[in-house]
Amino acid sequence: MKKLKYVLTSLLLITSFLGFSQGRPQMAKIKITGKVIEKTSKQALEYATITLTNPNFPKATTSGGITNPKGEFNIDISPETYDIKIEFISFKPIIIKGRSLRESTNLGEIALEEEASQLNEVVIRSEKTTIDIKLDKKVYNIGNDLIVKGGTVSDVLDNIPSVSVNAEGTISLRGNKNVTIFIDGMPSNAVNVNEALRLISADAIEKVEVITNPSSRYDAEGGAGILNIILKKGKNKGINAALIAASGYPETNSISGTLNYKTKHYNLFTNQGYSYRNNPGNAFIQTEYLNPKPNSPEYIEETRKIENKANNYNGNLGLELYVNESTSWTNSINYRNSDEAIVENIKRDKQYANSATDYTQTRANDNEVKNVDVAYKSSFRKKFKKDGHKLNAFVQIGNNYYKDLNNITDSDNKSSNDNARNIQNIIRQLYQLDYVLPTGKAGQFEAGYRGSFTDQKSDAVIYNGAVLNTDLTNNLEYIEKINAIYSQYGFKKNKFSYLFGLRWENSNIHVNQLTSNDFNHKKYNNIFPSAFLTYEISKESSLSLNYSRRITRPRGSMINPFGNFTSNINISKGNPDLDPSMTDAIDFGFLKKWDKILFNTSIYTNNTKDVVIYTKMESGDFVNGVPVFITKPINLATEFRTGFELNLNYTPYKWWRLNSNFNFFNIDTKGDYTYTDFNDQVVTQNFDNNASSWSAKLNSKVTLPNKIDWQTNMNYTGDQNTAQGKILGVFAMNLGFSKDVMKDKGTFAFTINDVFNSRKRKVETLIPNVIQSYGEMQFSQRQFTLSFTYRFNKAKNEKEKDPNNGNGDDF
Repeated sequence: MKKLKYVLTSLLLITSFLGFSQGRPQMAKIKITGKVIEKTSKQALEYATITLTNPNFPKATTSGGITNPKGEFNIDISPETYDIKIEFISFKPIIIKGRSLRESTNLGEIALEEEASQLNEVVIRSEKTTIDIKLDKKVYNIGNDLIVKGGTVSDVLDNIPSVSVNAEGTISLRGNKNVTIFIDGMPSNAVNVNEALRLISADAIEKVEVITNPSSRYDAEGGAGILNIILKKGKNKGINAALIAASGYPETNSISGTLNYKTKHYNLFTNQGYSYRNNPGNAFIQTEYLNPKPNSPEYIEETRKIENKANNYNGNLGLELYVNESTSWTNSINYRNSDEAIVENIKRDKQYANSATDYTQTRANDNEVKNVDVAYKSSFRKKFKKDGHKLNAFVQIGNNYYKDLNNITDSDNKSSNDNARNIQNIIRQLYQLDYVLPTGKAGQFEAGYRGSFTDQKSDAVIYNGAVLNTDLTNNLEYIEKINAIYSQYGFKKNKFSYLFGLRWENSNIHVNQLTSNDFNHKKYNNIFPSAFLTYEISKESSLSLNYSRRITRPRGSMINPFGNFTSNINISKGNPDLDPSMTDAIDFGFLKKWDKILFNTSIYTNNTKDVVIYTKMESGDFVNGVPVFITKPINLATEFRTGFELNLNYTPYKWWRLNSNFNFFNIDTKGDYTYTDFNDQVVTQNFDNNASSWSAKLNSKVTLPNKIDWQTNMNYTGDQNTAQGKILGVFAMNLGFSKDVMKDKGTFAFTINDVFNSRKRKVETLIPNVIQSYGEMQFSQRQFTLSFTYRFNKAKNEKEKDPNNGNGDDF
């Protein structure tokens, strides 16, 4: 398909040439040849562009071409004097002025050098994923990483430094779960954003922005920071496409593709993906009752076998119009649909003081989940004459429908089933305007507005047999209106770069429990300052000191009184009275770049007030003599988190690349929680807790003989004490092998996810004089996947550039 690319390029050049040469006498052609290489590695650069322009007609392209896979070019021109320009994305262009070409000439080897590092952007380029380290974020431009072949967005995130995805699919940043997740700069409409990310194919991702300490231009939501997932839109002219098919065990089949057609005036793009997955899981909980009631068990072992069959579809379709050279307008619609059938079989072995009364109980849960998400997005970008002067406007309107139906059969009472229904609908609107004005030689002023409006309704009904369970049945309405304005100014003076910002947000929130006629209205204004200072030690190293203030607003299941009824003795419920948590974050970083090494480290602190934690307490109810426990979130006093993070990217040889991440943190929590228990006694529980934990990642990519790529990914998360127990450490390893075929247009990949079947959530719980328990939960087992990728008119490691296309980070 490379011939098609050459044909399209040639047609454009011929058109320009005809306009230039009309009316001129025809002259014999001469050949201009040469080779373009990368200066350091001496590797050939395919798709480098060579442009020859007549100095007397600088706006008319006389001739040109692109290099082949060997970096070579061969161009036919008329004998003349030319300005010659050789360029390749992310490399310094070479311009040869006034070269007289009267006969066939070989220009020899032309070595291009990568752009010099800027203070606010250090770029490490490799065969696969590239890393851009900017003033206020790290950008991972996703390549063809083996581990994610046939996978989902969650698999990609788990490979990125600073980010982790636990066994439940919960995403955290530097060990902190209070992270805000955006897709193309906009929040997801999904009830459960972690589940929504599992519907998107990994191959649909262009890049992931990791913003651990956001400036004022970003949304203030998320105490841990922001993850922004940018989907592919396609940037190369003509038709470009990639098709990926995968199959695996346990049973999983998927097919996805990206396609775009780009001309001078518009870019039509789409990402489509369908998957069928059967994710078997399991869990068990061992509970010892330290002070059992009469005729109640002293010990219960509960085991669960889970079978989750899901049909998922995810697609988007968009059109970007290039109104002129400085203006573009993009419209797109996203549609996601998931149908899940979950069968959960629960077995409980109960042991009493009198062993003669021991018995086994079974409980079966048939669960059907329907999730439909539709979102329309529109963005307008205007660039003015001065470089960097621009205006961006965004609109998103989305609707998410979620239905969860449960039919539960208990062996103790087969004729009286439990039935639960939970229906949620979310309508979200978002409007944003951003203005950027460069000032002076190295200054920049920014200002903008963001309005976010959410209307969520949740209707939960539970029947125990034919009797309505009034304790868990609830009709909840959540209305959130957030208006924000911001302004920031950055400038550079000598070796120092400064960025100061201020953001104001007005929050107007209604939490209405319609079932009980309980209406809760919260309205508050917050100021969020930010400051960034960077000192350039040299072109290869710098120091940075950053500060920002963040907010975490309770939403979704955190405030919904409806409980998880899978287990009728361990119930999770939300708390509609929760207040937002406020976080002050400081980050001190150091960056050093060598020829083969990028070393990036930081020391950080997060001081959070009204932090939310989960507490477990007795409800006072019993099921067949077994006490029922309720787990719910509460606001505590303060949490002081300090940590140290280190990222190292090392390429010892051309055939071996290593990426590693290490994160150590300490959490000091202080606070008392006072509540009235089921005996109407006032209980004050102290939650003071000091805990440390750490995590490490190592990703190794080796190119074996016959150009077989071998990738190993290892993750370990250490133990972490909690106020009521401990979360135990988890180790997991993934392997991947791939081989390019069909002249690099096709790729076969074989991956093993969770080689040792060890990705499990392990928790110890201790409530003095009440219970002690140990539990393990595995939501998906070891997975084997074979995939095939075919690329049409798109090189495997093609670097794309489009001056008209936004970079996706203006949100």
